Amino acid sequence: MDVHVIPGVIQESDADAIVVNLFEDVQHPGGATGAVDAALNGAIDELIASGDFTGQVGQVAVLYPRGAIPARRVILVGLGPRAEFYADPAEGVRRAAASAIQKARDLETKRVVSILHGAGAGGLSVEDAARAVVEGSLLGLYEYQGQKTEAHSKEPPQVLELVIFGEEDVPAAQQGVERGCVIAQSVALTRDLVNLPPNICTPAYLAQTAAEVAAEVGLDVRVLDREQMEALNMGALLAVAQGSDAPPKFIILEHNADRSDELDTLVLVGKGITFDTGGYSLKGHEGMATMKTDMAGAAVVIGALRAIGMLDLPLHVVGLTPASDNMISGRAYRPQEVVTASNGATIEIKSTDAEGRMLLADALVYARRFEPTAVVDIATLTGACVVALGKGIAAGLFSTDDALRDALLGASKATAEKLWPLPLFPEYKKRLESQTADLRNSADRMDGVGTSATFLKQFVDYPAWAHVDMAGMAYGIKGIPYIPEKSSTGFGVRLFVELARRWKR
Repeated sequence: MDVHVIPGVIQESDADAIVVNLFEDVQHPGGATGAVDAALNGAIDELIASGDFTGQVGQVAVLYPRGAIPARRVILVGLGPRAEFYADPAEGVRRAAASAIQKARDLETKRVVSILHGAGAGGLSVEDAARAVVEGSLLGLYEYQGQKTEAHSKEPPQVLELVIFGEEDVPAAQQGVERGCVIAQSVALTRDLVNLPPNICTPAYLAQTAAEVAAEVGLDVRVLDREQMEALNMGALLAVAQGSDAPPKFIILEHNADRSDELDTLVLVGKGITFDTGGYSLKGHEGMATMKTDMAGAAVVIGALRAIGMLDLPLHVVGLTPASDNMISGRAYRPQEVVTASNGATIEIKSTDAEGRMLLADALVYARRFEPTAVVDIATLTGACVVALGKGIAAGLFSTDDALRDALLGASKATAEKLWPLPLFPEYKKRLESQTADLRNSADRMDGVGTSATFLKQFVDYPAWAHVDMAGMAYGIKGIPYIPEKSSTGFGVRLFVELARRWKR
């Protein structure tokens, strides 16, 4: 869908549909909605008075002007209570824009013109409002058709125009549009990767996608194969990979590699288990049903590096994505084996289903060579985090550095990709003690989320590190109009881009 900014007044547009909004419990609309209502001889007022439209969040109504204005349809979208909208206007705009554009798609419109929800009285700058409208619209239209031979969905609108009252605001709005398009496209890439079936999205496929992204936006890319990982003594990663016929890959993407001496270095690490059977600690049928999504952390890092590169953010950013299957075979690693990670630490395997942290361990050690200012890893790591925080509510956040934690929480607030800080109590390390190795890869059943982060901490020798456990946020979230219910969410891409965009140390 092409997105443009145009100066003018929305009631004069001749689009297939124009979009205006209304807060909950408003009796008489004002602003652009009021101007459209006046042109329609009070049709919106009448809709409110009849009780047919209350302005609840996501409520949508369609009016037909019958020649009163040039547009063929008016789409009215509810913003909900004023106070709730003002608490997070960017998220309110994203949701409203998604609901409106989905209705436009259902009506098979080709050209849609929208007001800039959230600007002015909503408290957002023109640039931020435009970005939020574009993000909500493009992400709201996302559909994964997969390998279907025939598409059954309706065609989305071809053009979205954002109407700006003052010509002096057009450049700012255009900048917001451009940012919103880059971020939405990068989230869509991440969603596509996670939605792909595991026979297609293999470690090699992830590496190929990373190479294509690097060529598209000017990133440096390197891909380590099994022999190179062996030379680096990545015994934790390779123990997981040895049970699969699909060769593992260790993918390195780098933005501003030639400026690493003058810029802060942020390293992003994403878990890339392209399918997780649980190994010999075999998952049950229900637990294995969505395990193609266990590479969501890797997909987030690839999507975020794409956006960071396209936006040319002034920061040295490295993306590390160790990728492997976790399978069962005569070669597969087993419980009670002891393996050695690339920092020399020995690990007793308590559970082969605690495999993601094994990949991340060697990746966190590898991150040290970039002399990072900060390292953040993201992973669908533990079911325990879903139990702790709820499905589709928030990701868990662990950090060794308060400033990094606060920077992530600030980015989380701006993107509505919720994080909740969790502790790294020293007692967790006691739960990982082993009689035969330096530590176990898993503790007891009731110790899941804290011990998983504490395990990773043993492979960190830089002061600023954070771990994001997104197990409950990667797939199948309900109730957010710009996230399809039976799909990858793309959670984490916007979070990481915002972290890099706001970066200050």
